[in-house]
Amino acid sequence: MSHEAGWAHAPGALRGPAWLTPPADPDALVPHLWSQTAHKVDGELHVGGLAVPELVANVNTPAYVLDEADFRSRARAFRDAFSAYDVFYAGKAFLCTAVAAWVAEEGLSLDVCSNGELTVALRAGFDPARIGYHGNNKSLMELRRAVDAGVGRIVVDSFDEIERLVSITSDGLTAKVMVRVTAGVEAHTHEYIATAHEDQKFGFSISSGDAFEAVRRIEEAPGIELLGLHSHIGSQIFDSSGFEVAARRVLALQARISAELGVTLPEMDLGGGFGIAYTTQDDPADPAQLATEMSKIVEHECRALGIPEPRLSIEPGRAIVGPAMCTVYTVGTVKRVQLDGGAVRTYVSVDGGMSDNIRTALYDADYSCTVASRSSDAAPVLARVVGKHCEAGDIVVKDEFLPGDVRPGDLVAVPGTGAYCRSMASNYNHALRPPVVAVRDGVARVVVRRETEDDLLATDMGDQ
Repeated sequence: MSHEAGWAHAPGALRGPAWLTPPADPDALVPHLWSQTAHKVDGELHVGGLAVPELVANVNTPAYVLDEADFRSRARAFRDAFSAYDVFYAGKAFLCTAVAAWVAEEGLSLDVCSNGELTVALRAGFDPARIGYHGNNKSLMELRRAVDAGVGRIVVDSFDEIERLVSITSDGLTAKVMVRVTAGVEAHTHEYIATAHEDQKFGFSISSGDAFEAVRRIEEAPGIELLGLHSHIGSQIFDSSGFEVAARRVLALQARISAELGVTLPEMDLGGGFGIAYTTQDDPADPAQLATEMSKIVEHECRALGIPEPRLSIEPGRAIVGPAMCTVYTVGTVKRVQLDGGAVRTYVSVDGGMSDNIRTALYDADYSCTVASRSSDAAPVLARVVGKHCEAGDIVVKDEFLPGDVRPGDLVAVPGTGAYCRSMASNYNHALRPPVVAVRDGVARVVVRRETEDDLLATDMGDQ
């Protein structure tokens, strides 16, 4: 949502959107925005039993702080709520070998969508039979590696990919696949993360007949075992209405496949995309509520169609890792800028930005933040937290109330940065990507180290 419509200019004042209000207690955190162990003590943020100022003194800033207990708790919540399902953690949200190990230990399967993610999973010792492989343009090499590794399911996304798999399985190998279908659902989210409408790159369209044709070709192909249909409607979804429409259309296709091809598909994947709270205006459903609603939808539709219920699977990523991580920055510059009508906007510049969190610039995403290193009695001011990159759009937090005495050297922590921040981080302006520090029970360990200048120059071959 764009906040600019909510601005009201008055001499010397700048008001944000209606939902954003000054905190009653600057030392209190809004619990559903933060990981479960996060709290403040005399103004200092603590996560995983450690004071954040002490933590970052050892690793510097910016740094991603990952609450291991929170991650594991959310993984278990999905596993237990969806106990009749297969729960695949969507590794694209954030993946490293430590996280892959946590996912395995908590009894979840793992979804990857690139050769690199598969490499990390295999390095972590993840059972290939519990790995699903996504991607709209998987190469012959990638498919062959997945088949050779024994990946449990490959989500097929095009007719070209079917032909590539046939060239592999013709040698006597076997590939287990699901067909990704486009259900034509307009998810209520940003257009870049809505993935079930017709005009986009993913999947086989149900309405055009391509999805049915894909199933027909796979059924005739040697060595390819069809497990079922896969549907993903988008990301940052807060209600089950989109899933209901998608499930109805996918199950109708499944009934047609049964009637016309005589094939009963044993599985169906409803994807992921479950939303999290980035600001106080977000109200995500808990896993138990989602499980109840989604199960009822599938049960009702299968009964109406007269087909057996398939074994279901889902793919939460953001909903597990998103709230488990925060990003900590150091304030470098505070600038108060005069606007029209005498209003003032306070710009708080930090030592990171769009290289460690592209989502604000890319998706117009909203975030919250807090001063993490001290208490303050100063009256709050509406601030904009920005990065240090050479882009006017280098914004981390568009609107937030911070203490009026916010100053260089303060630490600012942004919650909800576990999903798609480190995984989409870049070296823009030759920035070094930050470390990921896992914390648990008062112990910190670096699970992804900070890049160095040597890393930056390693691929630069010079003037040869």
